[in-house]
Amino acid sequence: MSSTHAALRAVHREWTAFRRPGRLIAMVAATLAVVVLGLLYASGNHASCEGPCLADPVGPDGALVNDQFSVLHQELGEHGSITVRMTSMTGTITYPPPHHDQIVPGLVPWAKAGIIIKDGVRRGSSYAALMVTGGHGVRMQYDYRHDIAGSGGDGGAVSARDPRWLRLTRSGDTVTGHESADGRRWTEVGTARLPGLPETVRVGLFATSPGDLTLRRVGLGGATEQVRWTQAAGVFDHVGLQGTAAGARWRSDTVGEANRTDWEKQVQPAGAVERNGTVTVTGSGDIGPAGAEDGARPVERTLGGLAPALLIVLVVAVRLATTAYRREATGGTPVTRAELAAKAVVVAAVTFVTGLLAVGIVIPAGAAILKDNGIPVLGVSAATGVRMVAGTAAALALAAVLALALGALLRRARAAIPVAVLAVAVPYVVTSFPLLPDDVAQWVLRVTPAAGFATQQSLVAYPHVVAHYAPSIGYFPLPWWAGLAVLGAYAALLLGLALRRLPGPRGTWSPDPR
Repeated sequence: MSSTHAALRAVHREWTAFRRPGRLIAMVAATLAVVVLGLLYASGNHASCEGPCLADPVGPDGALVNDQFSVLHQELGEHGSITVRMTSMTGTITYPPPHHDQIVPGLVPWAKAGIIIKDGVRRGSSYAALMVTGGHGVRMQYDYRHDIAGSGGDGGAVSARDPRWLRLTRSGDTVTGHESADGRRWTEVGTARLPGLPETVRVGLFATSPGDLTLRRVGLGGATEQVRWTQAAGVFDHVGLQGTAAGARWRSDTVGEANRTDWEKQVQPAGAVERNGTVTVTGSGDIGPAGAEDGARPVERTLGGLAPALLIVLVVAVRLATTAYRREATGGTPVTRAELAAKAVVVAAVTFVTGLLAVGIVIPAGAAILKDNGIPVLGVSAATGVRMVAGTAAALALAAVLALALGALLRRARAAIPVAVLAVAVPYVVTSFPLLPDDVAQWVLRVTPAAGFATQQSLVAYPHVVAHYAPSIGYFPLPWWAGLAVLGAYAALLLGLALRRLPGPRGTWSPDPR
């Protein structure tokens, strides 16, 4: 009999043994825990608005975005450009409650003022912008997700003593940005292709400033966010246009909400003011991708049932191993490497299919229910969705193999189950809810087997978006593949140690598995 045929027979034998009612019921319970708890979470969340809820803007790719700023604009044809000199940028920062009446001058790092070409002034439309920022130098950004660094790096804001010339040039659906210190020698910052850009677009001067975060520790772990409202004002002169219609007039608009705060109403309203050849544009908000900090729900929030499902899987896997040792202790045949390896294949395959079914149901169904209830949901691409479903199922399967190996090493369910729970389930639970400070949770999710569940994350940490990128908000410190590698390494190491302790296929002791 060939070794392959013997291995297949061993796997078939273990699969036949696995199909006991108790184990199958447990795996069905794990599936239902994920699906039922996830759908209950989605069904229990409803939008609450004074009057009709406003639709959140979506970008050209269908993803939720932030699109709020002030702009002075006019029409631009299929070929043309805008050139300006930005002489200064100033800002205002207000502090959160209970001292929100404290107002100080200053710019947050991602305050922005500059020039923009945009497909109209509706929120979410395609755009390319060249700007000076409060703390990250000159940047070119387009279609919300894309950011290109120009000069300055982290050099801070432009002052009246250090003006910056900016130029955007449109040729069809391609927009190119240049910058200059003196208006004579120009350096290209970047090029953006905006598919589907119409023949006539809007071009102009803009300003905006995102809220800055103040974090306050709450309870045992994590933090709550308090957002400081901010405002930025850019001052421009030497405005030059090419490709605009003859007689075109400037128009001042605010995209998104504006002039709602007491500061805007009484001191500095959002909008554009032109005086003696100088234009000042004042605005607040942001232009960029939306995230969990903006109130939108990532689809992985529907995976609240994963924790009880993980506990069930760990117990089933441990007992699958220890049952064989109870047989051996009562005079039955000894456990061999071939048998344990076959058990690992079976428990991994069954758990993977269980996870695939559960996560594959709850993520799309939960997202659909949340949207129907008026809750904005952060969209994911098809590839990301497949990775989340298959990756989470793989993480559950590797956790099951790890628990099986612990059961084989410790040989007693009473000893192995607590160890498996402490090694995998506890780190996952205390970082998911969260119950640990973010700095501690960051390390827990790097060095424990719970790192493998980074596969469930859909959130993207954008460097040009102000956010609290921490486990308490749903961000894992490792990319999905690295987290899965950490869990896989633990499972492989423990299974290797367990196999090394067992006799060979014929029952003879052989400590060297080779």
